[in-house]
Amino acid sequence: MLNIKVEINNILEDIKKISKEKEIVVAFSGGLDSTVVSALAIQALGREKVEAISVSFGEYGYSKGLKNIHDIGRALDLKLKIVQGKKEQERVLKKGPACNKCTRIAKLGRVKKEASGRLVLTGSNQSDTWGKRGLKLYDGFYAPLLELKKKEIRKIADYFDIKILQIGENKFREGCKLKHLLKPLVAPHYHGKAVAEANELLLTILEEEGYESVLANVKIIGPLNKNTGLINVSPLPEEKLKGKIIKELKKVKTLEQVEFLDKPIRLTIKANKGQFDNQHSRHWLEKGRLQPDFSVPIEVEWLLTTNKSLSTFQVIDYQIIG
Repeated sequence: MLNIKVEINNILEDIKKISKEKEIVVAFSGGLDSTVVSALAIQALGREKVEAISVSFGEYGYSKGLKNIHDIGRALDLKLKIVQGKKEQERVLKKGPACNKCTRIAKLGRVKKEASGRLVLTGSNQSDTWGKRGLKLYDGFYAPLLELKKKEIRKIADYFDIKILQIGENKFREGCKLKHLLKPLVAPHYHGKAVAEANELLLTILEEEGYESVLANVKIIGPLNKNTGLINVSPLPEEKLKGKIIKELKKVKTLEQVEFLDKPIRLTIKANKGQFDNQHSRHWLEKGRLQPDFSVPIEVEWLLTTNKSLSTFQVIDYQIIG
């Protein structure tokens, strides 16, 4: 069993050792992991040696996101800097969904540039792919929580009495709307606007209705010339609330179709040759990337794309199978 005080002391000593007690930067999102890292860094090094840098993605972040970042910054008395990353994000996702690449370039890349040679602390841990596959110290980045799971990080947060405002579809994530765009971001004014408006609207409705969900998102799928919104809410709301959500989402001008998911579905996915030929990659995408964000069981029909511009995958269609 994790002895929380011993674990915290071990992390504090590790931060001091790795940083050589020099000034550091925290890649700060306002989510659970980066907030815990910030609190630990302050404990280890003192506030004067810790600067939190947050990347703003404009409408692709939830409206509560920036407020949460500032609120936590004040609560921890952090030196806080906000930089813009929307354009980098749009460039990265133009050829298909690529969360890890987006994190590496549009998020951590921007922070590293602003850090100007200072060590960058991240919240990577065993609950994300960076934590499972990455190194604790690499190329100017250091992940003090790398060996921990989300449950253990929450215990540290509780120890420091850290409260995280729910700003996305999950209480312990900072909330990135573009993870729900399951096609290339070719036209930000169309594809980007659809995923941004639909997901903001869904969470606003649920909050206004006082509905507590553990999962809530609108996945945007379809060919490039048609946006279909697949609504995921768990637990499944009653018909009255479902009807209201559908009615309001149909008003989003960049959405041609909406479907509230309450039965298993089959997704038709086109993938580039590298991903299509890699069974491990396809399994991880289906079970690790997609299924956890859907409120119903999913199956996948895989197709090899002929689109040479597609560097990852695109969900082009769906079918109710339940």
